[in-house]
Amino acid sequence: MPPPEGYRDRVRCPFCLVDDDKVVDSRSAEDGIAVRRRRECLACGGRFTTQERIVELPLMVVKRSGEREPFERSKLVGGIDRAVAGSPIGPEAVQALVAEIEEEARAGGAEVRSDRLGVGVLERLRVLDPVSYLRFASVYQGFESAADFERAVIELRKTTEPKRGTNRAPG
Repeated sequence: MPPPEGYRDRVRCPFCLVDDDKVVDSRSAEDGIAVRRRRECLACGGRFTTQERIVELPLMVVKRSGEREPFERSKLVGGIDRAVAGSPIGPEAVQALVAEIEEEARAGGAEVRSDRLGVGVLERLRVLDPVSYLRFASVYQGFESAADFERAVIELRKTTEPKRGTNRAPG
């Protein structure tokens, strides 16, 4: 699609404030997330650099009640931080986990259901640390009794413990 009539790919020179420049060089920056452009002012000859980056569309979270609110990465980080407190899972792993979940959510469109975010956390914590999984599940799934924990532990063991006695060498 061509730019609108009257559109000019120009910015004001920081030296003389004239908006007449030419692009001298363009390079990818930040692993392809941005474009760095070296420009030269046609009025004063000054050179300056600009950057362009994609403006991400806001991701909306659809809550159980049907209410919509903007996705807040810090809420996801906070919930996971509480679940992994005292575990071997470090801050870098939490950030990587959140990045995976956010990327998956954004790939699905402009809206994501809150339960999809919760399930994404549970799926990843199940693999990383069973105790952190249970902590998160207890809040996310609203455990109300010890029986709720027992059911979760039984389910966790079904999917994470290796089967015994199936690959034994003859003795």
